[in-house]
Amino acid sequence: MYAKAAQQGMRKKKTNVTGKGLQVIEEWLAGKGLHPFLFQEQAWKEIIKGNSGLVNAPTGCGKTYSVFLGAIINFINAYPDDYLKKKNNGLYLLWITPLRALAKDIARAMEEVIGELGMQWRIGIRNGDTDTSERQKQKRNMPEVLIITPESLHLFLAQKDYPALFKTLQLVVADEWHELMGSKRGVLVELAVNRISHVVPDLSVWGISATIGNLEEARDVLLASINRKAVTIRAKMDKRIEIRSILPDEIEKYPWAGHLGIKLAEKVLPIIEQSNTTLIFINTRGMSERWYQTLLNIAPELAGAIALHHGSIEQELRLWVEEALHTQKLKAVVCTASLDLGVDFRPVDTVIQVGSPKGVARFLQRAGRSGHRPGETSRIWFLPTHSLELVEAAALKRAIKEDLIESREPMLRCFDVLLQYVCTLAIGEGFRPEALFNEIKKTHCFASVTEDEWREIMFTLTEGGNALQQYDEFRKVERGEDGIYRIRNKRIAMRHRMHIGTIVSDAMMKVKLMNGKYIGVIEEWFISRMQPGTVFTLAGRNLELVGIKEMTAMTRISKSQKSIVPSWMGGRMPLSANLGLMLRQTFDDAFTKKSGETELRALLPLFELQERLSHIPKATELLIEHIETKDGFHLFVYPFEGRLVHEAMAALLAYRISRIVPITFSIAMNDYGFELLSDQPIPVDDANVHELFTTGNLLSDIQRSVNSVEMAKRKFRDIAVIGGLVFQGFPGEQVKARHLQSSASLLFKVFSEYDPGNLLMRQAYQEVLDQQMEEVRLREALQRIEQSTITITFPRQLTPFCFPIKVDSLRENVSSEKLEDRIARMQQQLERSVK
Repeated sequence: MYAKAAQQGMRKKKTNVTGKGLQVIEEWLAGKGLHPFLFQEQAWKEIIKGNSGLVNAPTGCGKTYSVFLGAIINFINAYPDDYLKKKNNGLYLLWITPLRALAKDIARAMEEVIGELGMQWRIGIRNGDTDTSERQKQKRNMPEVLIITPESLHLFLAQKDYPALFKTLQLVVADEWHELMGSKRGVLVELAVNRISHVVPDLSVWGISATIGNLEEARDVLLASINRKAVTIRAKMDKRIEIRSILPDEIEKYPWAGHLGIKLAEKVLPIIEQSNTTLIFINTRGMSERWYQTLLNIAPELAGAIALHHGSIEQELRLWVEEALHTQKLKAVVCTASLDLGVDFRPVDTVIQVGSPKGVARFLQRAGRSGHRPGETSRIWFLPTHSLELVEAAALKRAIKEDLIESREPMLRCFDVLLQYVCTLAIGEGFRPEALFNEIKKTHCFASVTEDEWREIMFTLTEGGNALQQYDEFRKVERGEDGIYRIRNKRIAMRHRMHIGTIVSDAMMKVKLMNGKYIGVIEEWFISRMQPGTVFTLAGRNLELVGIKEMTAMTRISKSQKSIVPSWMGGRMPLSANLGLMLRQTFDDAFTKKSGETELRALLPLFELQERLSHIPKATELLIEHIETKDGFHLFVYPFEGRLVHEAMAALLAYRISRIVPITFSIAMNDYGFELLSDQPIPVDDANVHELFTTGNLLSDIQRSVNSVEMAKRKFRDIAVIGGLVFQGFPGEQVKARHLQSSASLLFKVFSEYDPGNLLMRQAYQEVLDQQMEEVRLREALQRIEQSTITITFPRQLTPFCFPIKVDSLRENVSSEKLEDRIARMQQQLERSVK
């Protein structure tokens, strides 16, 4: 983390930049033959001055230590004569991390530094995995450094004496802030930092961020409530990234998603062999299981040297994999986003990205897992899951060259999180409404909350709101004689503590063997479709379902060669706006033969066929294809804006066409475009096409084009859970997902009828627009199309561009074996017809 190589209380006393602390650290580094980077020194000096800010540097260049060593320097400056002996100093540094997996790694690195300096500091970890005895020890005698998740930090705020825990606190750090911002977990951090800064007025707060486009905004969101100079420290370092693509021996002219990847597994073996350690990133947990099995099947010698890591594998196995990576016991790990962040696996020198990373920032983040030392090159291979993804590889290279990194938009007005937060304070020290209102308005998320909205929040918590006044369970908060509002009902307080947090997912079911051994977890909706005797794959094993007992799937090991690979909900991420932009620009060179990119040269046969049958759109064009087959009349549109935008745009277009003529459609989409299929000709031509893609009346047309009420109802379920209106059940007795949905739907109906202006209802509809339909991005896409040339073609058969969309539309009703057979026949027929 330094040049040449990688290494890893009390009220604030007035110190100066040239104090003893800096000298001690510089001498310690010099003794190891090292010296700090400029950005690290800049961070140390700002921390010594008591300033707050954000450190931005490429992955693997020492961001963590730019802040951690600053805290140590501060401490040594405050106690220059006895800093080596001082212990039990109370909490000095609070380190917020988004993932449990990061905590152990960060703690290990910090302990190494503390040990070499000879200091008495203790490093503690606090998250959902921390056992009760360790929590009690921490409460009695806080460590100097506590590494904590946002949820566990809010559990601290739910304690009656939490201000005493923070009285010695000097520094709060939000690690991987680029990952937290833009989510409700980021809002939890905003609120916690805001509250702690009121308890500790001279608090210093720092964010640590890698790849993010809106760096200044990210800093301002985190530090909105800090009334002190805020600085941004950027590491002016060029991290070398070597990007290569794994090319298939023959380019399929009619590609389809997911098909090609596994076929290229043989080409991965030499890369694994030539590398020290390789991480193989797969976008979904289901596909990671398939890849792990495939690699073992074609290379049995990798048994014991290859492992699998994803969020549904039990914790003990995940921790073993992480430790084995550190100690270089593994040759390769097949993983998902579970290893995206922060974890420092120095033996890793190669990364393989299977399929589209969907965004430039995510690709850079994963590339940075390799060569995790300053001066070293990060090596990443791109393995396409279908031929057209090679265009994305070329687009990624260009985007990285142009530093086109995605921004993360901060969340606003999350009233469900605010309801939860107010209850958290109410089971702790309590609060005074006027003071709390002024406090929360200092955060970025809630700066625009009005007094009327705040009164509605308080009315909801004290009386149940307009619709639920008759039910005592919704009257949670009471005003005491001292004017302080608290939750006095112990049952309500206990329920609230158990469900603090904003991560709401489908109900998970434990998977165990008949002998009681725990294998992992799987979503309830997946298991609920199975009959006893069905074989499925989890954690690299084929398991036969024996039965279900109290939210646990009981299984036995199966020798069956055929199994169902689990699919997890939400497994398909949409293409980012930045990558979509670069994709459109990359197609400008696709057929000109001017591009020097290997990927585009390899795709020339596909491009030539696409141009012969239809057209290749330029960056300033929108391509529309009318194709008639025995299935009906197809309209294919290619905005290259990502799956979510295409889903909304397809519904919008279908609605607008139906106003011209009565017509019904089935809809399919991928990240490149979408299909409308009807049993009658689709009236889209040069005369009306611009009107169909107009931004005029967009909001009202969107609401009419989709079942926005049903979408809002599903979104409301999560909001109701986070806001505490729906109880998720006790540990081990979680309410089933369908029962949660039923309870939330009932509340939705009550609010719709008796309290239609309810804050949570308005939030549900807004989140549908912002998150599920990406309304802002949809509007921008339509504005771009309005200024573009719209080219309509009439191919006599399916084209290379539309074929993967057509295959996606077939997946819904055809099993995987039948799907492969059918696609193979379709490809053969199409190939014959163009010869």
